Amino acid sequence: MSLKEELEGRIPEEELDKLPNRFDVIGDIAIVSVPESMERYNADIALAIMDRMQSIKVVLNKVSKLDGDRRVADLEIIAGDRTETIHREFGFAYRIDLKQAFFNGRLSFERKRIASLVKTGEDVLVPFSGVGPFAIPASAAGARVVAVEMNSDACKAFVQNCRLNKVEGNVQIINADANCIPKMLKMEFDRAIIPTPYGMDHFLQSISSLVKTGGYVHFYTFKPKEQIPGLIDEYENMGFEVQFHRRCGNVAPGISRWVFDLKK
Repeated sequence: MSLKEELEGRIPEEELDKLPNRFDVIGDIAIVSVPESMERYNADIALAIMDRMQSIKVVLNKVSKLDGDRRVADLEIIAGDRTETIHREFGFAYRIDLKQAFFNGRLSFERKRIASLVKTGEDVLVPFSGVGPFAIPASAAGARVVAVEMNSDACKAFVQNCRLNKVEGNVQIINADANCIPKMLKMEFDRAIIPTPYGMDHFLQSISSLVKTGGYVHFYTFKPKEQIPGLIDEYENMGFEVQFHRRCGNVAPGISRWVFDLKK
């Protein structure tokens, strides 16, 4: 979504170059990253977003990146009066307070794609489960899901979202550090969905140790494009068959999120 075009004529051109051209939409909330030097234009930026999308009722400014074990950014309200919303995608609904829990609206296609691969009766492990956007569709597809999330606020919202989507009988939510999973869980899984936080690739090895031979791992990582061929070789040397991979969007200059569908 182009933001700079909407602000032409409202903000000097030399200032516009400092502003990111995109913003995220989660439910009826837009999240934009306004440079500190441009905060005096917050009202204009919020108005431009709301003019462009009539469904937006709240605009938040991300004033810090994801931080701490809870992986929550510092957000300030620049239009509206709340940080809670209901996000809907592909027939599912997620209630979330964005000041309390992380949610990535850009992975909606991935969540639908992965759920389409899940088979009825599978045991599926989802670390870093957040408020449930990967776990709930997998459960609705007929899987028995074990979901692990360190943020207690996210877990509370996850419980509500299981009820909201009528899958509470198929999801076990564990409020714990993902580092504890290999010692904490003594079962094998048919599939693991690992939306790994930035810089935590070591979880591929530890989480996949719980996946059955012949089972599947959907692993998300952050890499420049030129590293992908070497990464495929690395995964094959670890004992995986790389069945599919794709880029899931840029996150920084030269760095993209990638998903790898791996068969163990």
